[in-house]
Formats: sequence, C-alpha cells, structure tokens
Amino acid sequence: MYQKELEILKKRGRYRQRRMLPSDGIDLASNDYLGLGEIEEIGERAFAQLQNYRKKGAGASLVVTGYHPAHKKLEKRFAQLNRFEDGIVVGSGFLGNLALFNLPRRRDLVLIDKEYHASGIVGAQLTQGEVHFFPHNSPSGYRKLLETLPLHRYNRIFTFVEGIYSMGGDIVKEEICQIAQEIGYLVIDEAHSVGIVGESLLGVTQLYNLDPNRTIKMGTLGKTLGSYGGYILAKREIIEYLVNRAKPIIYTTGLSPFDALYGLEAMEYLQTHLSHFKGEIARRKTLFQTSSLIKMVSAPSISDLLAKGEQLEKMGIFVGMIRPPTLPVPHFRVILRTPVPMETIKKVVEFLKDSTGKV
Repeated sequence: MYQKELEILKKRGRYRQRRMLPSDGIDLASNDYLGLGEIEEIGERAFAQLQNYRKKGAGASLVVTGYHPAHKKLEKRFAQLNRFEDGIVVGSGFLGNLALFNLPRRRDLVLIDKEYHASGIVGAQLTQGEVHFFPHNSPSGYRKLLETLPLHRYNRIFTFVEGIYSMGGDIVKEEICQIAQEIGYLVIDEAHSVGIVGESLLGVTQLYNLDPNRTIKMGTLGKTLGSYGGYILAKREIIEYLVNRAKPIIYTTGLSPFDALYGLEAMEYLQTHLSHFKGEIARRKTLFQTSSLIKMVSAPSISDLLAKGEQLEKMGIFVGMIRPPTLPVPHFRVILRTPVPMETIKKVVEFLKDSTGKV
C-alpha cells in the first residue's frame, strides 16, 4: 500500500526506524539530560505514592473522571515552584502545544519563531488566530515584523517561542521575551530548558524572571524529568479556558498517574541536588562551548551522517541523526548527558567532526 513511498524515503536517506538502546549502550541521543529517568530512588518513591490510591490509572478525560489526585498534586507544586497561579497536566508536550493554539481566537494575532517545534507548526494550521512567522531567534526580525502589522486592531497578541530550541541548542533571546510581554502574551515551550538553565534549573522563565501574568509556560515530564507527559502553567483564567476549549485536553485520556508522580518526584530530586547538577551542566557548557546540553555537529551529506552513525552504533554509542526536512542540512545532535563521562562525549564529538571518518 505504501511500499513505493517507503522506497523513496530509503533512497533519499530519510527512512526512520524504531531502535532499542542496549542496556549497556552509551546514550547521547536521549533528552533525559540529567539521567533522572535512570535513578531507582525516584521510581521507588513514585511507586510508593501510587499505592496510596485505589485508582492506579486515569481511565478517562480530565473533565470526566480522569482527574487523579496525582495530577492535582503535580499541578499545585509546579505552579508554586514557578510562581504561576495555576497549572494543568497534559498527555504530552505535543498535545500541550496543540492545546495552546486553542487560545488565539478570531481577531487575535499569533507570532511564531520559524524554528518552533513541529507541534507548533501543526497548531498554527489549526488556530483561529492570524499567523505570522518571524526569523529564528532574531529580535530585529521580530521587531521588523511587528512594524508591518496593525497591532492596535488585534484583541490579543501571542508570541510563541522555545526556551531552548531543540534542533539548535540556542536559548531564546531575552529581548524577544520582553517585547512579547509588552505587546501581549509570551507562550514559551520549555521542554528543553527546564533542568538546564535558571537559578533552580526551572528554565528560561526563571532565568529571565519573566512575568507570570504575561507568560504561558509549557513544559514536559518526558525530557529532563525522565518520565512522560507535559504541563501548562499560566494565570487561572487561562487554565480554565483551556479546560473548556482545548480539544487535546478535553478529548484525551488523562496522563498515567504514575508518570505524573514520577515527574513530580524527579523535580523534587532535582531541587535537592541542585549543586551537583548545576556543576555538571556548567562543566559541559564550558568544554563544548554551548549554552545548553545540546551540541550540533554538521555532516557533509546524509550518507556521511548515516555511515558515521552506524559506526558509532556498532560500538554501542547512540547520537541523534537529524535529516531534512527537520533541518535544511544533516546534523548530528549530541546530548551532553550528565551520566556519561565528559571524556567519552569529547571523543564522540571529535570523531563526528573528523572528516577522515576515523574512530
């Protein structure tokens, strides 16, 4: 039925497969930046908490009977930590972003960074607001776009950015965030910045001390926090509106309570081990000259990308191999994970940069 299309993908080097990481493999591809998904203590605490409840699964939408005490506990704690009025747990970061695009209505303006996550691109196709894209992480480009638009004619203005961009590793410019809050609401996807930046590693909202009354934050449990799912933090009326109008919340089964508890326990573990993790993060940023724990290494071609990736896999080392159309040109995406020794990561990065292909 789709064999022809699959063959074309293979010829173009764009064919994807599910791969299982060996138990003894070196993982430099996972978004579990700090290895919190591998700490037994966190899992044990989450499981112990789950035993306090008769109901172990969600079973329904949050607006039916799927709203579990574990969800409420996570929402309350995350809102308190981040200084927001309220929060809501969602099934995933992808669903969270789709939900947020239900906020703009007719006569609202939606401004999106060109390199915003794919979930946002899908959301932009579904929103009722008027959509415009601005040059990636460019304050001047953002300002120029604003100058071409009749801002006074819009009811609300939403600017969508990522805290740390997943396919580049760069942090959103503070100037963009400030302007966005001056003219409307900043919607920030913190999937890759929570656990990486900020005084308590709470992300860009903390790093830039953003106004919680003009900010809508989406975060995930499935990256730095080592679990699965997502959450949205905002003013209470915004959360209430999402509960009533966002289809990705209304028409999906609630997140597994265990995943919510694991994410919550991972956050508590992070907060009690800040000194250790901040030190590990700082050392990696310095050595690899990056503002995040994402190191991008360009590849001459897709064939070179796949060949080197295969060489590493034979040695039990896994890195991300990003191909078009995700990025215009192929790149290796190396996650500078704290559980992996820095010397190991350094050798892998040097190998990927070596044009001779020597290991």
